Amino acid sequence: MSVETFEITATSRSDAGKGASRRLRHQGQVPGIVYGGDQSPQSINLSNNEMIKHLAHEAFYSHVLELKVDGVAQSVVLKALQRHVYRPGIILHVDFQRVVAGQALHVHVPLHFVGDERSPGAKRGGVISHLLNEVEVSCLPKDLPEFIEVDVSALDIGEGLHLSDLSLPAGVSLLALSHGESGNLSVVTVVPPKVDQTETPEAG
Repeated sequence: MSVETFEITATSRSDAGKGASRRLRHQGQVPGIVYGGDQSPQSINLSNNEMIKHLAHEAFYSHVLELKVDGVAQSVVLKALQRHVYRPGIILHVDFQRVVAGQALHVHVPLHFVGDERSPGAKRGGVISHLLNEVEVSCLPKDLPEFIEVDVSALDIGEGLHLSDLSLPAGVSLLALSHGESGNLSVVTVVPPKVDQTETPEAG
């Protein structure tokens, strides 16, 4: 687990509606909500620039964050994020879920692929194709991994790894498998190299 910490500053807000949200965005603010735990949902606003800086770090998406609302700190995870369609530097809305010790979280965690250069398939010209970039896990806050490592160093052409092949940290389970979905869903595969099918002109 990473020891990196993220602190977010926010203020509570009472105004709601599309008009209020537009005014906030014009002021460089992002409307949002924090919910969960034994407290009622709370509407907040926070700095767009601050959020953009945090979002540049992959760990921000799968990390327990410290959110200070009107100076009062609480632990949360990022649950949903809506960006402007044509201007990704503008965040339209953000959702945080409160973290409660002893209560399981459902969080999307990125996959980190390692061993590409040692893969027999890659050495023979095969292409390592990543079919999933993240998975949703269930775990206690203390067990939340920053990422899950996927070792492809033993894969040859035509071989791959499935959800059931992933090596998970202690206390972490895949939500897809918990819901009864097949562990045969492919995560990564090594496909054959493309063959140049350009025909050679026949001699006249």
